[in-house]
Amino acid sequence: MSRAFEKQAGVALIVFTILILFTMVFHPTGGNFQHLLMIIPMLLITHSIAILSLPFAALGFWGLTKRIGFDNLFAVSAFAMSLVALVAALLAASTNGLILPLYVFQYKDASQDTINTLKPMLAYGHAVNAAFDYIYTGAFCLAILFWSIAILITRRFPRWTAGLGTVVTIAGVTFLLGGISPASLYGFHLFVATLITWTTAVGTSLVGTSPA
Repeated sequence: MSRAFEKQAGVALIVFTILILFTMVFHPTGGNFQHLLMIIPMLLITHSIAILSLPFAALGFWGLTKRIGFDNLFAVSAFAMSLVALVAALLAASTNGLILPLYVFQYKDASQDTINTLKPMLAYGHAVNAAFDYIYTGAFCLAILFWSIAILITRRFPRWTAGLGTVVTIAGVTFLLGGISPASLYGFHLFVATLITWTTAVGTSLVGTSPA
């Protein structure tokens, strides 16, 4: 039963990867007020799918932690950190993908003077979204690093995934220190690409687990 659940957790991680990959590919670029009005449908679709993916990630990370062992502090700490990351991702997706387009749509027929008065509010929304982006990026990097350490200590999971996790963590930190903002479309693509590489590897490894 235990191994069967871990295999299902691997499937959940793969589903998460597919959904978040869709979000990355079709995530629209930002722009001025008129451009935001034009991309409202795609903003709602991509961010709704991103939100849908988060419970699958939580289930997958639970299965990974279970496989490594709840008796390992690094594994449990990694799972706790991943929950922080998922909550931050939920808030970021809700802010930029649901609140923003719904707010902008209310002023679709507004005059230019009215639109100009909205700019400080839109800038504030961007700052809030950026804060959540930094939180989930940092939290995911720490979670992956802790899981990698736990894998090396316990050897209850393929050790090459720990090496890959270390590379992903270093890449994420390098992006941040290099001034690449996860709130930008370029930064979002870079981080998500590294994240889905690792989650795909972990997911497929869990799926390959032989049921007990």
